[in-house]
Amino acid sequence: MLKKTDSQIAKLIEKEKKRQETSLEMIPSENHTSLAVRTALGSILTDKYAEGYPGKRYYAGLEFYDQIETFCQERAKKLFKVPYANVQPYSGSPANQAVYFALLSPGDTVMGMSLPHGGHLTHGWKVNFSGKCYKAVQYGVNKKTGLLDYNEMFKMAKRHNPKLIWVGATAYPRIFDWQKFAKIADSVGAYLAADIAHIAGLIVAGVHPSPAPFVYIITTTTHKTLRGPRGGMIMVTERGLKKDPELGAKIDKAVFPGLQGGPHENNIAAIAVCLEEASKPAFKKYGRQIVKNAKVLAQELLKYDFNLITGGTDNHLILIDLRNKGIFGKEAQIRLEKTGITVNKNTIPFDPNPPFNPSGIRLGTPAITTRGMKEKEMQKIAGWINEVISSENSIKKVRQEVKNLCKKFPLP
Repeated sequence: MLKKTDSQIAKLIEKEKKRQETSLEMIPSENHTSLAVRTALGSILTDKYAEGYPGKRYYAGLEFYDQIETFCQERAKKLFKVPYANVQPYSGSPANQAVYFALLSPGDTVMGMSLPHGGHLTHGWKVNFSGKCYKAVQYGVNKKTGLLDYNEMFKMAKRHNPKLIWVGATAYPRIFDWQKFAKIADSVGAYLAADIAHIAGLIVAGVHPSPAPFVYIITTTTHKTLRGPRGGMIMVTERGLKKDPELGAKIDKAVFPGLQGGPHENNIAAIAVCLEEASKPAFKKYGRQIVKNAKVLAQELLKYDFNLITGGTDNHLILIDLRNKGIFGKEAQIRLEKTGITVNKNTIPFDPNPPFNPSGIRLGTPAITTRGMKEKEMQKIAGWINEVISSENSIKKVRQEVKNLCKKFPLP
């Protein structure tokens, strides 16, 4: 049907499908969804507006939309062991924006991890709304270890007295100590929010501790390690409701009508499907394999004298400082893409180079693990990365080897 209606777009979609089939998607924020998720996402549910919440809509004809959204809410609550969930945010950044809108006034102080040290734009970075509308103070990692410095964070919180503290990262390869963050937030009476966008699937699988017992609010995307469509969720914990019984209601009002209009119910249906998939034993096995693969990949890269930030990984991602290899992140990304290995250039903590040509690259294992790859394949991939970073002359050879591997592990 699409081919008849719009052959140009159909052709480009087919080309992208072919690219993914013959490439190793190793950007840690990306994954491959199931056919069931994609079916819900492309369903007739895209046709209607559903402003409001289940049972409190502004339009008619939404009986089944209410049931779908309620299913999604209940599955999120059960999976993450929380009493409240809003599944309407369009993605992770709008979800975080809703938290600000619900809890803070412009000019209030917020504390979050610095973007160049591995944090997220919406945690107070200067060019983002969170750094422009609020007084943002940024914590980072220890220069020697690359690890979070909890003692320095405690001093920073005491000095600046933030109203909201964010925990979460886009390029931090280690476990978060939620309890230590809770003590820091409690010492100044701050709201504590965990942005688990990268690690949500790992938490569900039990390979990363859950923040639910320690934080007040949890935000997440629904893709990445959770392996769903691109969307967002906001959850309030038991601890959050004890601090503020109206916290859930505040979040609801912030999402709608505060920041959004009609929710994308086709996307919510697809989120509900991915949450159902994540509740199965197979998903726990998948999450464990993500971490196993990342650890083996890290160990193999170390054998080739790659400098890994923090010396390794506890989760799904690896951050590499390439300065000892005589190549910048941008060139490394370009070379690897030519071979069909997709990573992204990335700043490293205390990077002397600019963000558009940083010293590092970031790579991860969620998508290749979805395809069924295991430790043996990680050894091969590490060898290919080393070959290509060492010499451009190996690109053609490695490209063919990557294609051969991909044939053995088809997309979902």
